[in-house]
Amino acid sequence: MSDEQTEALRKRADEEGRSMQQIVLSALEEYLARRSDDEEVHRLGVKSVERWRTVLDRLGQ
Repeated sequence: MSDEQTEALRKRADEEGRSMQQIVLSALEEYLARRSDDEEVHRLGVKSVERWRTVLDRLGQ
């Protein structure tokens, strides 16, 4: 992390009354959960397109 990022994190930790590590871990957990959700949405979208391909093709004509 840059000095500026470290300082911003330190200020945020002070404001929230949490440690820098707690904030970083929380951000990491949120990122991982969001990525997992995004992958699930993509998987379901691909599955839906496969399932409804003929209908979608007809609608596109």
